[in-house]
This record gives sequence, structure tokens and C-alpha cells, in this order.
Amino acid sequence: MAHSASLSRRALLAAGAGLIAAPALAQPRWPDRPVRFLQGFAAGGTTDILARLIAPSMAAAFGQPVVVENRSGAGGTLAAEALARATDGHTLMLLNNGFAVSAALYRRLPYDPRADIEPIAMVASIGLVLLAGTGPEAPADLADLVRRAKARPEQINVATVGVGSTQHFVAEAIQAAGDFRLMHIPYRGTPAAIVALRNNEVQVVSETASAVLGQLRGGEVRALAITSRTRSPLLPEVPTVAEALGRPDFDIETWYAIGAPARTPPSVVERITEVARGMHADTTLRARLGELGLAAREPGTPAETKATVHAEIARWAEVIERTRMERQ
Repeated sequence: MAHSASLSRRALLAAGAGLIAAPALAQPRWPDRPVRFLQGFAAGGTTDILARLIAPSMAAAFGQPVVVENRSGAGGTLAAEALARATDGHTLMLLNNGFAVSAALYRRLPYDPRADIEPIAMVASIGLVLLAGTGPEAPADLADLVRRAKARPEQINVATVGVGSTQHFVAEAIQAAGDFRLMHIPYRGTPAAIVALRNNEVQVVSETASAVLGQLRGGEVRALAITSRTRSPLLPEVPTVAEALGRPDFDIETWYAIGAPARTPPSVVERITEVARGMHADTTLRARLGELGLAAREPGTPAETKATVHAEIARWAEVIERTRMERQ
């Protein structure tokens, strides 16, 4: 009888220990604290605008604050480095073409673009515009700019938000398509580039459409062409580069995707994908994106997103070779 009672007591103690251990083994649903959301470009640019637009939707879905943090400079590589080195498990980044461009342009980066960063879900895309001023000295259209540039190679200045930025590469791609040369002048952000355009320090600016919609609508600047295959519904009077240069194959858009550090747990990757799908299905958010000239992108699977981003790296590497740009 005593032996039986001893077994019963041991069984009860073991069961109790199991009950105590179970909560310790259970992992809280991610995220369990605020999420840092990096973006690599200056305040007021499209990446910054989009990050701040979707952050509240992400926060509502996550049940935790999503804090946008600007790490501008070096074509987005400062933010990408911070993402690659993040070890808190609660740092994400809004990647864009600049991430792929930097991977193709820079020989040595403080991170491995393919191995250290995990692209997870597409969010949106937008065409870029080539802008001119409104004064009598400004080119009338893209054809006029090409004529002037061919007559005075590298004497007309084009501003972008930095060496290695998507805007820089798009400007190079347009020059290659039209067989003309401009002088590249990098600035730290869109506002500074627009001020330079107004002061005629530069004659054209390469920028995403959403970043300059206010200036376009206010008549402060004029769009010569848009880089997407089709005209923008917000700027229907602006021809595409394909139309203006007679190059039907010309089609460049900036894409935006949510990324995380490599080795992010699969459960967290799936959670982020789930939230991205929810944002894509949100008609109010999609309408707001449309007002800014952005098109909502199907998030896709993490594998599809990674394949797209890695294909973009290869694409921009080809642009570098074709335009004979010097790798940094």
C-alpha cells in the first residue's frame, strides 16, 4: 500500500512539474514588443512616405507599435547594414530598388545582400519621372533635352537622391536609351534636389512620381517623361520614356518590399507575410496608395519575393555593364 502511495505522489509531482513547465515552453506570438521599421532615404521621399503610410496598418495587425526610423545615406546601404546587423528580432526594413542597385554597384558592402537580408513580401510599385523646371531655359520635352545634351555632352546637370540610388540608375538608363550624356549631381534628398532645380543649379531631376506630386500639381516643376510602360493615371498628359524615345522595351518601376534579417524564424516570416496580405486586401489603403501614384503589389510568397529581388540585382548589374558605369 505504501509503495502504491509513493508512486501516486511521484506521479502527481511529475504532472505538476509538467504544468509549471508548459507556460515556460510556450512562445509568445510575435511581435511581443515595438517593431523598428527602417527606411534608407531622406524624409519626404517616396520610401519615407510609404513607410509612414503602412506603419499604422502593420501596427494594428501586429498589436504592437511600428516605429519608422530613417537611416538615410549611401543609397540605402546604411539602413540595410543596420537591418543585417539587427539581433533584437524586432527590426524590419522597407526595401526598394535601391537595395538591388547597391548590391550591383558596390564591390564591397558591410553586409551580403543575398545572405544577410531576407526579402519577404512585396508592397507597392511606382514609375519614376524626369523633371525639368518651368522657366524659359528649361527643356520643352524629353526630345528637346536629348538634342541639347547631344550638343553639349555632360554640360547639363541631372540631380538624384544619391550615387547608387534607383533614381541615379534610372537616369543612366534613360541616357543609354537616348544615347546622350548628362552630368550627375547627387543630393541627400528630394527637397534639396528640387531646390537645386528651381535655382537652375541642375536642369533635370530623376525622382519617383509620388515624391513630387505636390510640386507637379502646383506648377513648380514639369514632368518630361515617366519610366513605366504605361502612362500614370495621375499624370495622363506625361508621355512614357518608351513613347518619347521610340523605345517600346523601356519599362522601369520602383518596387517596395518588406525585408528582415536573415535567419528570421519561419513563423515570423509567415506572420509578416500574413500582415502584408491583409494590407493588400485593404481597399482603403489601396485607394490611398493610388492617390500617391503607387500601385499595390501582390505580396507573393517569401520565396517569390526573394527571387524577384535577386533577379533585380542581376538586372542592374547588366545596366552597369551596358552603360559602362564604374563600380564603386
